[in-house]
Amino acid sequence: MRTRRLAVAAASAFVSLPAPRSIAVAQAGAHFEVAETTIAQVHAAFQARQLTCRELVQAYLDRIAAYDRRGPAINSLVTLNPDALAIADSLDRRFGREGLTGPLHCVPMIVKDNFETAGMQTTAGSLSLAGWMPRRDATMVARIKASGAIVLAKSNLAEWAFTPYETVSSILPGYTRNPYDLARVTAGSSGGTAAAIAASLGLVGLGTDTGNSIRGPSAHQALFGIRSTMGLTSRAGVVPLSNFADIAGPMARSVADAVKVFDVVAGSDSADSVTASADSRRARDYNAFLKPGALRGARIGVLRQAYETATTDTEVVRVFESALGELRTAGATVLDTVGLDSLRAITRGKGSCSTFKYDVERYFAARGEGAPVKTVDEVLRSGRFHPTVQGRLQAAQRDTVPPERQPGCAYRDQVTRPQFRAAITALMDSLKLDALVYPTWSNPPRLIGDLNTPHGDNSQLFSPLSGLPAMTIPMGYTRSNTLPAGMTFLGRAWDEGRLIALSYDYERVARHRKPPSATPPLPGQVRD
Repeated sequence: MRTRRLAVAAASAFVSLPAPRSIAVAQAGAHFEVAETTIAQVHAAFQARQLTCRELVQAYLDRIAAYDRRGPAINSLVTLNPDALAIADSLDRRFGREGLTGPLHCVPMIVKDNFETAGMQTTAGSLSLAGWMPRRDATMVARIKASGAIVLAKSNLAEWAFTPYETVSSILPGYTRNPYDLARVTAGSSGGTAAAIAASLGLVGLGTDTGNSIRGPSAHQALFGIRSTMGLTSRAGVVPLSNFADIAGPMARSVADAVKVFDVVAGSDSADSVTASADSRRARDYNAFLKPGALRGARIGVLRQAYETATTDTEVVRVFESALGELRTAGATVLDTVGLDSLRAITRGKGSCSTFKYDVERYFAARGEGAPVKTVDEVLRSGRFHPTVQGRLQAAQRDTVPPERQPGCAYRDQVTRPQFRAAITALMDSLKLDALVYPTWSNPPRLIGDLNTPHGDNSQLFSPLSGLPAMTIPMGYTRSNTLPAGMTFLGRAWDEGRLIALSYDYERVARHRKPPSATPPLPGQVRD
């Protein structure tokens, strides 16, 4: 099979994808449908000699050609890895000698385009970084590669990861579309990863989350997404938005697939000081929590403070109440209303805190070899940015006091976060709760271009400000059973294992994930 030639358009810096053609999997005589498949199913097919890594990668390339620029035109990917098939061939040769080379052997992954990826353009969604080819991988990218994964493509994001509401950037013309309704948004900023994984353009994805950006897009596209305890996973090599709250992690169509990636990437990293205690706090094997029955006897509190507002959508509430019923049916005790009496006082803050300019410029000073811009001022002078981010860039340009000298930042870091984390933990301890739950968003995905109707983002406060872990899982659909909605599990620090166990059991009993109709299986990709 011949390798696809990928051309980068100089003016817009996105990949010109080839036209769809006959499916390589069918030509090879293997019948394996990649839509909605899992890592376990792929590895079983490898071991049964029913599938090769090259065939798997080619099948995803065919879906990308058919669905990302053509057909429904999801518009989720910025650039493809021109070496993907060559890497697949090398993995096939190794597999012939030694079997699976790691827990992510030949897992074609979609990586958000704010992760440094050696030899592939990295842009953070900004045309000002077009053509930048980092010399090294972000720590998380290096770890998935070492475990056998292939970076298949880099995905679109809200420029500089600024907004949680839509996925539009200057590096890729046009909006990324929600494959469940092409007229609607993917949320942000990891909307490109979410849309690509929901549409089965890759097996698993990596995103980043400062206030919402793994969990919101996952909820909008019926995925499972993990935001870990602050300090459990490395951000080294990820273009920052805010070092106080940035976290990177997996997004997947199933809990098990996300956890396989999470187990690989969690741990200490000398290049990110916040992870200093991660090796001593992480579980030995997060895959061990993928067992049925965790909901039996679990105690779960409904955190109504997180989602009840005057604009909360009634259909989202109905779906959430149904999900609570599913938790009870599975054996959990659900406490209908729990909350923090001190919420407003703790989270009020004292003074402003603006960090983007200093975080991103320090990042480029340390890791930005060859980057065409390294300061906010240079970005603005280049004129190569989406008009919607100009105001935010200009506000950052005016900052003259570094975060460590801003009283508001000091209060947030030294007072608000410790108090908020302690208050949530004390609430859970007092009621002997295993987790808190709430709808990830209170409203369905907006129409593209709509920034006026309620967005319903419930993810900005509890996990980012406290540093506690939160995971979102599909809980059902609104609008005639077409638009996905997600439920968040929030837990204690370093208690990812418990949240994984609860999520896995809920997924097992509820089974709300369904594929989008806009991106069906291609002819010839049918599993026996």
